[in-house]
Amino acid sequence: MNTAIKLGGFGAGLAAVFTAALGLGSAFPVSTPATPTPAAHSDPTGTEPARNTAAAQPPAGLQISQDGYRLTLLNSSLPAGVPQPFRFQITGPDERPVTDYVTSHDKDLHLIVVRRDLSGFQHLHPQRAADGTWSTSLTVPAAGQYRIFADFQPAGHEGLTLGADVPAAGDYQPTPLPATARTVTVDGYTVTLTVDLTPGGSSPLTLSVSKAGRLATDLQPYLGAYGHLVVLRDGDLAYLHVHPDGSPGDGRTTAGPKIAFHTEVPSAGAYRLYLDFQHDGKVRTAEFTAVTATPDSALTPTSATPGPSRHGTDGHTHD
Repeated sequence: MNTAIKLGGFGAGLAAVFTAALGLGSAFPVSTPATPTPAAHSDPTGTEPARNTAAAQPPAGLQISQDGYRLTLLNSSLPAGVPQPFRFQITGPDERPVTDYVTSHDKDLHLIVVRRDLSGFQHLHPQRAADGTWSTSLTVPAAGQYRIFADFQPAGHEGLTLGADVPAAGDYQPTPLPATARTVTVDGYTVTLTVDLTPGGSSPLTLSVSKAGRLATDLQPYLGAYGHLVVLRDGDLAYLHVHPDGSPGDGRTTAGPKIAFHTEVPSAGAYRLYLDFQHDGKVRTAEFTAVTATPDSALTPTSATPGPSRHGTDGHTHD
């Protein structure tokens, strides 16, 4: 995906920068703006063009347009709990729909959908028509305001993540942010996260996957990696996409049980982490809450259940 991260340890150095400061309340954080800097996106292959990090940019996903490119939603609303064709376009500086993209992680565009309370996460891959219109079937689980992220790289340009909101009418019942946790379960799998999200420094994240007490050492590549991690900041939903150190077939990356990441989180606050991994032919999503703190208190080892989402036959959606 295309929100700037560099892979540390493999020559591309993983760094994804969120810059708006996020203050913590007694239970959940409240956003406090700060001077923005650009986010970063990983490139395990080293084939993506270099990013211009000098120009000040807001965190990824907070803008509906950037550098002349614009996300235009063709749905004004969504019905809750009902499959709905969802259509949108990316228009370029010439105000025409973009039809020429650089493939990143096996796809020309990645679509992330999540409710504003960080529940109902979905990672989709729409189809593009000849006229540049993207479409997919989308079911949002409940009423509320949903954030749509389009993560893509137009030909001749660096990668972008644009965001827009779409409502689902009904009785909105917000879901509290789940407690911080080092271990979650999803579809019979146990995923353990070691993380210290320390503002202003590099945070190593290692996730270990097991099932029925046995470590999973045969994870399967999904979109060219053994794991994909999307991180959203609570409050403003600033977007960060992270990929693991190394890639399948590079001679040094194993197929589990551990998936290693590095990312830089300079702003304080709470974050929701969504890990996609594939095993036995199915993609699952493990969800975590992490709060920035000093290294010895970043997470409290409690258990949590991932929020509602859709993904193929196991209850989550990955198209």
